[in-house]
Amino acid sequence: MATLVLLRHGQSQWNLENRFTGWSDVPLTEQGEKDAGKTGEALKGLSFDLAFSSRLIRANRTLDTVLKSMGHKEIPKEYDSALNERHYGDLQGLNKAETTEKFGKEKVQEWRRSFSGRPPNGESIEDCVRRTTPYFMQYVMPHIKAGKNVIIAAHGNSLRPIMRYLENLDDDTTGSLEIGLCTPYIYTFDGDKMTNKEIREVPGIITQGASLTEKKVETGRI
Repeated sequence: MATLVLLRHGQSQWNLENRFTGWSDVPLTEQGEKDAGKTGEALKGLSFDLAFSSRLIRANRTLDTVLKSMGHKEIPKEYDSALNERHYGDLQGLNKAETTEKFGKEKVQEWRRSFSGRPPNGESIEDCVRRTTPYFMQYVMPHIKAGKNVIIAAHGNSLRPIMRYLENLDDDTTGSLEIGLCTPYIYTFDGDKMTNKEIREVPGIITQGASLTEKKVETGRI
């Protein structure tokens, strides 16, 4: 038996400001740090043999804080850009509400949640599938098949391809998946066969990026 935990990073500064972040290396907010600690508390009782993360600090910091809060011993960690967030191209750094006002809600929704919609000079979710899934199959699944417990701290658009692979999701479902910040998705395996999935609730955490500025960004939240 093996366990895989998929974890989106905690709230980042640009999550809070309702900006497209992508590959911009933006740190966690104070709230994001606190939430990662609470998630570690919620994962006590589990132990991991190794960890994977992107090359972006918000995911790295979330991973380190979760493991520290668990009181976990030091384990091997691997970092790869294949697990980076989707590149949002010309949208990176732009406020989502302002972008919606400029281009229209339908177009921005297409860029964000359709499977093949690609923002200007950026990646589609389909592009993320092409880079993330092969990495997961080659570098992560062999450990799971060997019975090792693994945690991956990454991003919404690099976790979608992994969930697509594990749950055999279609394109539309993959694109529309909503993955909460700092929310553990726990998969149990017998060899390479998934036997159970649990979404573990962590009381008191911020699961949507702009939750602390809801009134300011309400009209642009899509």
